[in-house]
Amino acid sequence: MSLKSIYGKFVSDEVFSYGESIMGELKERFEQIDMIAEYNQQKVLKAMQDAHVGEASLGGTSGYGYNDIGRDAVEKTYANAFCAEDALVRPQIICGTHALTVALSGNLRPGEELLYISGMPYDTLHEVIGIRESKGSLAEFGVSFDFVDLKADGHFDYDGIKNKIKDNTALVAIQRSRGYSTRPTLSVEEIGEAISFVKKLKPSVKVMVDNCYGEFTELKEPTEFGADMIVGSLIKNPGGGLAPVGGYIVGTKECVENASFRLSAPGLGKELGPTLGLNKNFLQGFFLAPTVTAGAEKGAIFAAAVYEKLGYSVNPASSSPRYDIIQAVTFNDPDAVVAFCKGIQAAAPVDSYVVPEPWDMPGYDDPVIMAAGAFVSGSSIELSADGPMRAPYTVYFQGGLTFYHAKIGILMSLQKLVDAGIVTKEKLKLS
Repeated sequence: MSLKSIYGKFVSDEVFSYGESIMGELKERFEQIDMIAEYNQQKVLKAMQDAHVGEASLGGTSGYGYNDIGRDAVEKTYANAFCAEDALVRPQIICGTHALTVALSGNLRPGEELLYISGMPYDTLHEVIGIRESKGSLAEFGVSFDFVDLKADGHFDYDGIKNKIKDNTALVAIQRSRGYSTRPTLSVEEIGEAISFVKKLKPSVKVMVDNCYGEFTELKEPTEFGADMIVGSLIKNPGGGLAPVGGYIVGTKECVENASFRLSAPGLGKELGPTLGLNKNFLQGFFLAPTVTAGAEKGAIFAAAVYEKLGYSVNPASSSPRYDIIQAVTFNDPDAVVAFCKGIQAAAPVDSYVVPEPWDMPGYDDPVIMAAGAFVSGSSIELSADGPMRAPYTVYFQGGLTFYHAKIGILMSLQKLVDAGIVTKEKLKLS
């Protein structure tokens, strides 16, 4: 049976042939990604060996979770791999937003200021900070907030940062990935330059990087460039598709300890927290994460090339450097966003028969459409797509535990656009 015949069970001959024409142009990009994955694979291997991961590390604990040697091995592995002093890696952290909340709450005190220098943070943090009024926000506890937009070219506004840092600015935050915006994702090198600038202005300030979607896309992580904390979710890149829940905070011993007191309770910190048999998932997922992330990156580049050639605005471009796994495609058409997400959902191994529709999702200002038929609910390292239903109607695609799954997802998204008459078969032949 030929490759074309098996793809024919999902998409038309025209869509398949168009996709294959794109594949021939991506060999060099894919080789570069494979090199980064190979480097990071060995980095993770050495981190696990230096943490003395053993068979006993794969077990778990219940109850209070005292003396969990597997939990200690997981956290030592993360600290080693990210070149940091300490780590908090727990199943009790339920998502990236929760991890960021724990990190911020643990390291800010009443009267102090949080300053974002990468523009407004991701939508779900607005209530955490108090940008939108909410019970339990940082604002309710006397923490103020300010931000500096990136410049029009997507780079840091150093004059703006200098003017915004005040006597009470205690924590500067940087969001590595784009969130629901079309600004570029920030490279680790550029983040490092901003950290150095901030530290020269005010050495006492802590710098936190929201690392979601960026882990293992480059050779180094922000902690290697001076970040006091990097924060993320285990159901994104570092979980490798095997972690069913969890988040991490990696950084200086002081910052991690402060966060641990917020996650559990003052005086308890990292000493408590059962792992409930998840250490094996956490360790094996982290071991696989570099290659899983590479597959997702390839899928994002394939998506960029497919839609770029059809005349749509994509960010980043297929030939641009890539610093996360998210691919933005702007359609300027709400029906196209819905059709795209229907194709991604139809390509899922789980809930492929479900039809996604926009809905008022908690934490967002606009109705959001989400396509995600995943083994782990909400897992962004698995094939998924989502976007707010607002102009310019941009969809954000990410994930794929293998590149081949990401590839069929993109082709099926295109098939739905063809079926809806948004993209014509003639257009495929001409592109």
